[in-house]
Amino acid sequence: MQMRIYRGALVVAVAAALVGFPLFSGLALAADKHAAEALEHAKEAVAHGKQGHADVLVQHAEEALKHAGAAAKNPHVDEGIKHLTEAVAHGKQGHADVATKHAEEAVSHLSEVK
Repeated sequence: MQMRIYRGALVVAVAAALVGFPLFSGLALAADKHAAEALEHAKEAVAHGKQGHADVLVQHAEEALKHAGAAAKNPHVDEGIKHLTEAVAHGKQGHADVATKHAEEAVSHLSEVK
């Protein structure tokens, strides 16, 4: 009788592992995808900022912020969010040069996300 209980518990544990692992690894992949998307939009923000297009820089920085907010939290993502927020603020004021520097810092931090 006791052996059946152990066997049943083992079956339940294995089933939970088989279902749970793909679920959690899928969440990790989604977070990684958001970090990658945030990085790409931050790079676009830098490119447009260097051309003096503050309005387009703001659009890409805001999109990068959305993705960074959905990415897995770590110190690099947090720093990237701070710089993207500053890039948006300065870009909305038309300060493409300052906004670009913040976007570059965001790229630097977001590219460190593993």
